[in-house]
Amino acid sequence: MRLSQSERQALADEFIKAGPDAPTLCAGWNTADLLNHLTIRESRPDAALGRVVGPLRSHAAKVVGELNSAPWLERVERFRAGPPRWNPMGWGPIDRLTNSAEMFVHHEDVRRGAPGWQPRALSPEQRQQVEAVLDSRMMSLVLRKLDCGVRAQLPDRSIELRAGEPMATVVGEPAEVLLWALGRDASQVEVTGSAAAVAAVRAGRRGI
Repeated sequence: MRLSQSERQALADEFIKAGPDAPTLCAGWNTADLLNHLTIRESRPDAALGRVVGPLRSHAAKVVGELNSAPWLERVERFRAGPPRWNPMGWGPIDRLTNSAEMFVHHEDVRRGAPGWQPRALSPEQRQQVEAVLDSRMMSLVLRKLDCGVRAQLPDRSIELRAGEPMATVVGEPAEVLLWALGRDASQVEVTGSAAAVAAVRAGRRGI
């Protein structure tokens, strides 16, 4: 099963377990806000435009109100079913490209929003797919605002995430490095390198 698919199902289960008012790692968002974001992203492009086009903000707010009026379980199951057929984000390779990291990180946003979280043990297949995300061009995009290069040092291999000098090294399990690269500080990694490289990482911003 694709990581995008397995993480979607796991995130849906986590939404049901947590309920609509639980905290997440997304600043200012509870689980209902996060679910609305995902639903609008996949099935309401008219509302998604309201985030960047001023005149459409009132329409976007209306759509959010409509989503919030539905029962929580119904809203979660709508998300679990995936994008509508007309949306290319649900189509095979495009789903893998656009949703693998998205579903993984938001699953952890809910899991790690509560105290007492522990890293999950990934299956070999899940781990391989997380490493594939780390070894993709996406990493240059999410780390573009760092004024240094970044290398991931995993337990059994090294991956250059972003070219550049000075070079910082992020040491950790693949899932932890991915979460770190996507801007989550609730990740178990160690950043090493020269003083200049470490300072550049601390001063920069990670994520989309």
